[in-house]
Amino acid sequence: MVVKALGFSRQRIYEWLARYREGGDEALRFKGIPGIKRKLSDTQMRKLYDIVTNKNPLQLRFRFALWTRGMVRQLILERFGVRLSESQAGRLLKGMGLTAQRPLRRAMERDPERVGMWPKEEYPMIRALPREKRATIYFGDEAGVRSDYHCGTTWAPRGKTPVVESTGARFRLNLVSAMSSKGQLRFMTTPGRMSGGKFVEFLRRLMHNQRRPVFLIPDGHSIHKAKVVRDYVESTKAKLRFFHLPPYSPDLNPGELVWNHL
Repeated sequence: MVVKALGFSRQRIYEWLARYREGGDEALRFKGIPGIKRKLSDTQMRKLYDIVTNKNPLQLRFRFALWTRGMVRQLILERFGVRLSESQAGRLLKGMGLTAQRPLRRAMERDPERVGMWPKEEYPMIRALPREKRATIYFGDEAGVRSDYHCGTTWAPRGKTPVVESTGARFRLNLVSAMSSKGQLRFMTTPGRMSGGKFVEFLRRLMHNQRRPVFLIPDGHSIHKAKVVRDYVESTKAKLRFFHLPPYSPDLNPGELVWNHL
């Protein structure tokens, strides 16, 4: 009855009884399934891990800047003289705790030192000011969406790409937002390109009925520094103040998470 309940054959219980008679309880313990012997030594595995995680493939004369299983397979052959298939190379990478991921983009022009200082020094200084003036901190940003863009996938027979019918008329809509440090979101949509005048319109809406001062932290886009914008900020008599993010650091702006979701 036990064998039947567990889904084993009748023959299996006789195997278990024979093991028990020969070795007792210890003979019935699960010993694991023996795997294929590794083709790389521990030293080779550590060296491969260091190369894949710390080196750009272009530094090793590959033609592409992102690692692929085929490139890792070639690297192993050239460095260690071990021949693997692409699937074996993939299992090897997975066994080292590596997964295929879409890399984040970072501008080469950004200053890593200042970007590192922002959350540790600059932003805490800004946060300390509202305690005296009871101001609300917002992060400002812009984005654009197109009616003909899609990023979804669907299932279909191999070799038969599905077709989704849509109108040939296209339009683009720009958005500007301000997200508070507590997650409150204010936004405005506008057709056409964003300009200093449209940004001022957004600022007027943001400041409407604001009882507390507002500290706005946008990036260094030229629109945010336009004369018409500076004039409006000055007209608020310090009720609206600007603090800019370090150049080329969208990852410091929580508003980017909203656009990614959108």
